[in-house]
Amino acid sequence: MTLLMGAVAYDPKVVAIWTGFRAWLTARGLPFDFVLYSHYERQVEDLVEGRIHAAWNSPLAWIRAERLAAAGGARLRPVVARDTDRDLRSLVVVRADAPYARLRDLKGQTVAVGAMDSPQATLIPLSLLRAEGLRPGEDVQVRGHETGVGLHGDHIGGERDAARALLSGQAAAACLLDANHLLFGQEGTLPPGSTRILAETAPYDHCVMAVNEAAPAALTERFGELLLGMSPTDPEVRRLFDLEGLNVWLPARTEGFPALEAAVGEVGFYDAAGRVTAEGYRP
Repeated sequence: MTLLMGAVAYDPKVVAIWTGFRAWLTARGLPFDFVLYSHYERQVEDLVEGRIHAAWNSPLAWIRAERLAAAGGARLRPVVARDTDRDLRSLVVVRADAPYARLRDLKGQTVAVGAMDSPQATLIPLSLLRAEGLRPGEDVQVRGHETGVGLHGDHIGGERDAARALLSGQAAAACLLDANHLLFGQEGTLPPGSTRILAETAPYDHCVMAVNEAAPAALTERFGELLLGMSPTDPEVRRLFDLEGLNVWLPARTEGFPALEAAVGEVGFYDAAGRVTAEGYRP
């Protein structure tokens, strides 16, 4: 039997990434193949239903998969995550000359966010605003940028548009992943010195590789062993790691998901059984 993994094609490079991983894994004796999805929701459903054995999931996809699995009697297991998926933060950024000193100063203003399903540029930072007493849609207007809906923020086009909205004056603040704030500065979307950080979230974790416990254990265990054993000193591995954005695979953990779990509950993005209940969400 071949271990079949799902991945979401948020960028053309995903083909090169998993084709390279497939060659590396099969060269070491693991029968491995992958299928690409146009959005996370179908991938999650296929993982829980056992149509694929493993899935490279966003954090939002992990939360939905767990709920679907619990409701349907399936069992999932997190296997590995990238080192770069740990302890991320989202930022609320304002223009450098803005008068705001704290989040509550944004009352009555417009806040730019990414796509509605972006954990880092929408769900988690808007949860931070709620924690500070600002009700999105009431105390602050939310300006969404719905690029790549269904990709759970992996496509950062909406996040970049949120940064542009801040710079153009269409919004008083923008919600961005800390790493993307740096990226937008490096690429010139946000000129050096044009913005400052008003607030940041607590650390949280991002993507996670999950397997369905009904899949053959010999395959899923070997899959995890091989990934954890990949050494960045191997030039081919280094190339794949650079494409995928990691330095090393680490054992997966779920301690970094409560902030997103809370945000999902606040807006009713999924119900307790994992059904999609977010108004207007159409991947």
